[in-house]
Amino acid sequence: MFARTNVLIDLDLIQEASRLTKIRTKKDVIACALTELVQQYRRKKLLTLRHEGLWQGDLAAMRENRHDSA
Repeated sequence: MFARTNVLIDLDLIQEASRLTKIRTKKDVIACALTELVQQYRRKKLLTLRHEGLWQGDLAAMRENRHDSA
């Protein structure tokens, strides 16, 4: 889905981004920048969730206490 919009953007920043990425159009530079921004924030969110909800048990103890039903 696309939406047409008008925004004021720092032309020097667009030109530098275009030069660094070799992306030729302003539209594509902006699309790339937005994609990178979203990916960066998704990675940050994953890193904060990385240690949440991890299992804290003792697998060795659980195996010792296991009863085989053979």
